[in-house]
Amino acid sequence: MRIGICGLGTVGSGVFNLIARNAEEIRRKTGFAIEITQVGCRKDNPNVDLSQANVTRDIFEVVKNPDIDLVLELIGGTDVALKLVTEAISNGKHVVTANKALIAMHGDEIFAQAAVAGVRVRFEAAIAGGIPIVKSIREGLAANRISWLAGIINGTSNFILTEMEQPGTNLKFEDVLREAQELGYAEADPTFDVEGIDAAHKLTILSSIAFGIPLQFDAVYTEGISGVTSEDIQYADELGYKIKHLGITRKSENGVELRVHPTLIRKEEMLAQVNGVMNAVMVGSDSAGGTMYYGAGAGAGPTASAVVADVIDIVCAQGSTGIPNLGFTPKNIQALPVVAIEEITCACYLKLNVLDQPGVMAQLSTVLSQHDISIEALIQKDTHGGNAVIVILTNDVVEKSINAAIVELKALSAVKGEVTRIRITALHD
Repeated sequence: MRIGICGLGTVGSGVFNLIARNAEEIRRKTGFAIEITQVGCRKDNPNVDLSQANVTRDIFEVVKNPDIDLVLELIGGTDVALKLVTEAISNGKHVVTANKALIAMHGDEIFAQAAVAGVRVRFEAAIAGGIPIVKSIREGLAANRISWLAGIINGTSNFILTEMEQPGTNLKFEDVLREAQELGYAEADPTFDVEGIDAAHKLTILSSIAFGIPLQFDAVYTEGISGVTSEDIQYADELGYKIKHLGITRKSENGVELRVHPTLIRKEEMLAQVNGVMNAVMVGSDSAGGTMYYGAGAGAGPTASAVVADVIDIVCAQGSTGIPNLGFTPKNIQALPVVAIEEITCACYLKLNVLDQPGVMAQLSTVLSQHDISIEALIQKDTHGGNAVIVILTNDVVEKSINAAIVELKALSAVKGEVTRIRITALHD
């Protein structure tokens, strides 16, 4: 299998070195040699020995090269990457990509073009780095009906929340974000990570594989972690919870939920133990039950491992139709309605700053009861200046009801400032 690598950054260099290092092991497993025929990159990478490589500064030369069977798109972005991938397919070449935004936003058209051209597109590295989550769902759980999926699928956000958990530190979001940037875990512009866009790209793909639905990134409800405080994390801990930034998709009678947001989960849940930059995905299915997949979500080694695994899949599938890209045959991909965030049902954490005076709790309880919201747990913290912090955990309630209640709570004269709401997720059917 003759491959062309487009992009020689962190992932591209990791792929080049992995193939060079383990070429004999790969040949033993597949019966085929994998040869790097050409590399397209804007500049050389000092971590890669290109002395024996055919290097071009024009990545489109790679996709036009008649001696290449498979193109690795490792440049990132969407505009140039989309043009590169579609041109590679038009030239009859298989494609492996680590580009979650590309697949989430343009995957349907790419897969349709690949089907007509008779080539394969693989994208394991687009989600959770070295965790083989695509293969696990698409192939390992192929016999199952999947009912839900929840995952920590952005290491930067998980690192920030983990650091804010440290006892006695009272770290602010901005301080930990700066630390993440200094350590190289967050970009100079961290918006994609901390506001949930990166996780939404990944959830889009996972939901399609889980349920056999079209890719629909624009329908994902997305909320970041910039509003979470160390105070929220402390109060959640007192109530037996941790706060994690999760991507959640769930199939119900009303359709499919697609949402990324901070959420409280019980401390004893396996996902609650996933710290730092690590990723993990839990999947609920009818036969295998609940399963969890854990590992490094980024980095040259883990991501390169996933890219080369996809190359090996394509090598081994030569002469056969192979596993469908999304695990379902194209004609059986079915559009299902996406449940609006206002229609989902879950319990909630509410935090209010109130005047510390008699009758305030009665006012809060009255507003909640008028919207059929029960108080499951409550803590009160006295503060200086005649104010108090009230934290309430509610029962399961439809989102639009809690939204309406929050509007009324904020209108009370005894309530000062904003009302914090964080959803609570039960990781089961």
